[in-house]
Amino acid sequence: MRIRRFMLLFIPLLVAMAIGQRIAEAGAAPDRLAQRAARQGLFGVEKTGFVPLCDMTRDDRYKGEDGGLYGEGRNEPPAPHAAAARRMLAQIQPLDAEGRPSPDGRIVLLSIGMSNTTQEFSRFKQLTDSDPKRSPRVVVVDGAIGGMDVEAWAKSRRTEYGTPWEGADRRLAKAGVTPGQVQALWLKQAKIGPARSGEFPAHARELADGMVTILNMARERYPNLRLAYLSSRTYGGHSNGALNPEPYAYESAFSVRWVIREQMQGDAQLNFDPDKGAVRSPLVLWGPYLWTDGVTARKRDGLVWMREDAAKDGTHPSDSGRQKVAQLLLEFFQTNPLARGWYLSESPTR
Repeated sequence: MRIRRFMLLFIPLLVAMAIGQRIAEAGAAPDRLAQRAARQGLFGVEKTGFVPLCDMTRDDRYKGEDGGLYGEGRNEPPAPHAAAARRMLAQIQPLDAEGRPSPDGRIVLLSIGMSNTTQEFSRFKQLTDSDPKRSPRVVVVDGAIGGMDVEAWAKSRRTEYGTPWEGADRRLAKAGVTPGQVQALWLKQAKIGPARSGEFPAHARELADGMVTILNMARERYPNLRLAYLSSRTYGGHSNGALNPEPYAYESAFSVRWVIREQMQGDAQLNFDPDKGAVRSPLVLWGPYLWTDGVTARKRDGLVWMREDAAKDGTHPSDSGRQKVAQLLLEFFQTNPLARGWYLSESPTR
């Protein structure tokens, strides 16, 4: 009887304590969620309020960085870099399997990157293979490989299928072309779980350094590589996890800009000019800029990135997302004055 009385008194006390603990935890939940967001990023949001880099002016600022793809509000390369690019453009010509000029040779455009890159570029290849404007001498090869982020390529990480570089070589061989015929590159990279590297600019600096290493390795493997077109991530706010959410997707654009700027400033690691020393890199330019603030249309062209443009995980592109990026790539190579000269069947005046 005494035990029973004790239990009748003690159990309500335990229940009350448990309820109090739940209430305390519920009250603390918003703070914990805010802390998690700070550590892992923004995901599951339709828009962020960030301004696309191509819409920012020279007076706008994002964490100290001004606007424009090339900085100072410019979306086109400065005159000296554009002139150097035109010189490189003039050197691109059909090459035989040994990398020698040949009217019956090939000009290979190769992609390097991770899962998003291969999903988008493979759709672009479908479009360009049937594009009547494309020169018959141009061969498009998707060398990007799922799961192979910037670190995997930069460190030449080995899997059961070999390194990503070996995977790209297999793709070239399957297309009937050789490393000596690769003259243009589309590089789109990201870092898996960038939040682990710290807030901006730490994670963006790591991405930029990795891309420099990839460019060095690419120039060594593909001795006739002249031009590399770089793109940053699409919108990451629809992501449902920490793989690569916002603001990391947005901030990857600054990684691209830093690489280009450092080449323009004469960084020896990015030298493309034999008159200035050992050639260690192709000349680098912006390819199509793919980011927009989710459902908010960007000013430049009205691009939006809806939830349905992303796959179930919110990070990879859906079929409509792949199509959007593929169309941006096709438009870029058909119309950009620093790309169309080798892409088009009838080259316009350069």
